[in-house]
Amino acid sequence: MDPKEDDRRLLNAALAILAGLLLLKLLSTALTRRRPSNRLRSPPTVKAWPPLIGGLLKFVKGPILMVREEYERLGSVFTVGLANKRVTFLIGPEVSAHFFKAPEAEMSQQEVYQFNVPTFGPGVVFDVDYSVRQEQFRFFTEALRVNKLRSYVDQMVFEAEDHFSKWGESGEVDLKYELEHLIILTASRCLLGREVRDKLFADVSALFHDLDNGMLPISVIFPYLPIPAHRRRDKARKKLAQIFSDIISSRKQAGKSEDDMLQSFIESKYKDGRPTTEEEVTGLLIAALFAGQHTSSITSTWTGAYLFRERQYLSNVVEEQKLLMKKHGDKIDHDVLSEMDTLYRSIKEALRLHPPLIMLLRSSHNDFTVKTRDGIEYDIPKGNIIATSPAFANRLPYIYKDPDRYDPDRFSPGRDEDKVAGPFSYISFGGGRHGCLGEPFAYLQIKAIWSHLLRNFEFELISPFPEIDWNAMVVGVKGKVMVRYQRRKLVID
Repeated sequence: MDPKEDDRRLLNAALAILAGLLLLKLLSTALTRRRPSNRLRSPPTVKAWPPLIGGLLKFVKGPILMVREEYERLGSVFTVGLANKRVTFLIGPEVSAHFFKAPEAEMSQQEVYQFNVPTFGPGVVFDVDYSVRQEQFRFFTEALRVNKLRSYVDQMVFEAEDHFSKWGESGEVDLKYELEHLIILTASRCLLGREVRDKLFADVSALFHDLDNGMLPISVIFPYLPIPAHRRRDKARKKLAQIFSDIISSRKQAGKSEDDMLQSFIESKYKDGRPTTEEEVTGLLIAALFAGQHTSSITSTWTGAYLFRERQYLSNVVEEQKLLMKKHGDKIDHDVLSEMDTLYRSIKEALRLHPPLIMLLRSSHNDFTVKTRDGIEYDIPKGNIIATSPAFANRLPYIYKDPDRYDPDRFSPGRDEDKVAGPFSYISFGGGRHGCLGEPFAYLQIKAIWSHLLRNFEFELISPFPEIDWNAMVVGVKGKVMVRYQRRKLVID
């Protein structure tokens, strides 16, 4: 047979196969178009220029602004490239359930929060595997049981009374500064111990200030970068370890026991019977203070600013205090604070509008699928960082009516807007497996402060309503919040 004829036949066969494949592809495309599917393989991607760092530049410029723009353009699920990482955002309770409910093996905190290790120290929280971390979280839970909270409340009330007793009959103060200072005093007494509060407060406060200032945006990416702020952080961490080591040794030698978180951690034991080390106790205390100090002072300040601007809600919380005073007299303890539902809703609404942690992150170890409100399904690949934003999700208009308005009554029985779209409609304290363990402590602390203020002072906001400080690691109040106060004892009608 002619070789050329063989080549021609082979070429014709190849062309026939290629034509068949092309026809199958066209038919498949046509059928796909005729039978639309609501399933997509992967989420839409944020377009950014230049490709490698464009997403990072957008994110750094303003994460909430970026989320707002891309949510409107791409919907509730989208992916952005941040340098060598891919971050998939899940916005809204319909798509974020897996984020909150998945076990640690599938959705992990450890990788994304490694930047905390230099601050908290070795051997605690994000520097240990999940099984050890779970045991350490159990130590936190035991330190925050109701019987412990009852004793903490007494200390909170004492600190509030002592702090505000130093105010005059009238005057002008920066509410933000006053609340920040009071909350670190309270935290020192309830968490760090009597020794710190009575004798070492100034020293420990200064060291925590250096730790705090060592947590910068650059620290998230390069936590060990040899910059001055990190060197001061590491030096302060070493000094704090020595201070707590001395306190622990002193308590053990004297056989002393106190009602504080420090004592609870000293007495904690792992399942195998091993007691906590001094280094672990120090790290757990630092983690506890970092978790609560900023969030409580920020939320306390926003609560006051809104109540002083929205006077009808101020009247409501004052009336509640009068009713409780009729029932219990001047007494304020754990049970009385627990009855302050109107004040609770006022705090919760301030926290809805201004959650201090604007982003929550996880690392995905498994492929998983989410379905949007519109029924569209997306496959999220393992290896992506998964993010959700309380600051944005807490203002979704299909969940919250008039979402930018301060309206504590939205949480009242019958409205219950925080439950409209299921258990993750309100995520200021996170939720699911990693919900904030300190939530009861935070509410009691803020209630103790504001119940005292409402019963003993009248206030007027004299500076402009505060702005949000988006540049802070924990997003809070920008600038001063100046108020004019007049001392007065609340009179029961």
